[in-house]
Amino acid sequence: MTVRVLIADDQMLVRQGFTVLLGAEPDMEVVGQAVDGLDAVAQAGTLRPDVVLMDIRMPRLGGIEATRRLTHDGAGPRVIVLTTFDLDEYVYEALRAGASGFLLKDTSAAELAHALRVVAAGEALLAPNVTRRLIEEFARLGAAPRRPHRDRLDGLTERETEVLALIARGLSNAEIAADLVVAEQTVKTHVGRILAKLGLRDRTQAAVFAYETGLVAPGG
Repeated sequence: MTVRVLIADDQMLVRQGFTVLLGAEPDMEVVGQAVDGLDAVAQAGTLRPDVVLMDIRMPRLGGIEATRRLTHDGAGPRVIVLTTFDLDEYVYEALRAGASGFLLKDTSAAELAHALRVVAAGEALLAPNVTRRLIEEFARLGAAPRRPHRDRLDGLTERETEVLALIARGLSNAEIAADLVVAEQTVKTHVGRILAKLGLRDRTQAAVFAYETGLVAPGG
């Protein structure tokens, strides 16, 4: 399968650089380049990319709001946000807005291609150790849990709620299986059902949701 990519960045050299890197990959196609968030939203509606590489800081419309517009109904492309600074506060806002992960702008060609394949396949880009840091950063920023959405947890079974809490703690499927003493395939099934019931795209969004509803407290 060819992964169709839209690159959104206000710096021409960044756009061209990523285009060249991805052009060397046999299963990648850069279908467009956007100069800001408004351009990205407009082009995504026409070009239907699988993944948007989205810069956070852009004129007219920044990457956070553009990400929110692209992902709000679950039918748009997946988004990987690009940042100069590892895990800055804007990254967290982008993840809340619906991004599936983030990359530093100085990422290698191999890391870039791998990230696009992972996200296009429907997985989260954040590794478990990064998920732990994500939760810790939510605490540092003093973000209050969004209690009004907690009733969405009522649709989960007791075991699914357990699995969601463990996802939010940054555990992998294998680690969750060991913790609950079940087969890893059983965990995968639970994860799929959790995402479907809550209308979430991936484990990243599940971790954000678990924290914002107060199911999991940072450090808990």
